[in-house]
Amino acid sequence: MINLLSTGKSWYKRFQYDEDVDKPGDVRNIMLIVATLIASVTFQAGVTPPGGVWQDEKDGHRAGQAIYAYQSTAYYVFLVANTIALSASVLVIISLTYRFPFHLEIIIATISMIVTYGSAIFAVTPNELVKFRFIMFAAGVPFIIRGLIQLFNVVFRSNK
Repeated sequence: MINLLSTGKSWYKRFQYDEDVDKPGDVRNIMLIVATLIASVTFQAGVTPPGGVWQDEKDGHRAGQAIYAYQSTAYYVFLVANTIALSASVLVIISLTYRFPFHLEIIIATISMIVTYGSAIFAVTPNELVKFRFIMFAAGVPFIIRGLIQLFNVVFRSNK
């Protein structure tokens, strides 16, 4: 390992996808596991924000509100990044399970998870500190980007 680092060669080439070696089904399964782990971690981070929640109603805050929310810029960055990560992982899960048995149930479960995530964020965040329209837009970013990529591919493939 030390030799690979000191010679300037990429140590991670051994871990990259290789069409000749890796089976598409195995790659899909690994991506599903990774996407599910990301969705789990980001969901948990959203429903139990860093620093926890206030337990009392002193000094102008309310019990149940995120302590971190009172550092509004940092909390905002956390919420946007966490929401984008959750949405992207949900997009990957839905895409990779397309035409699987129980695909409808997977869609229903992921939509329910996103609604639960949103309601938890609304519950722990003081209304005056965060503009939720930006959080909702952040949730749509991965879907918008994927849609634009698909549109771009359709337009430029039809011109050839």
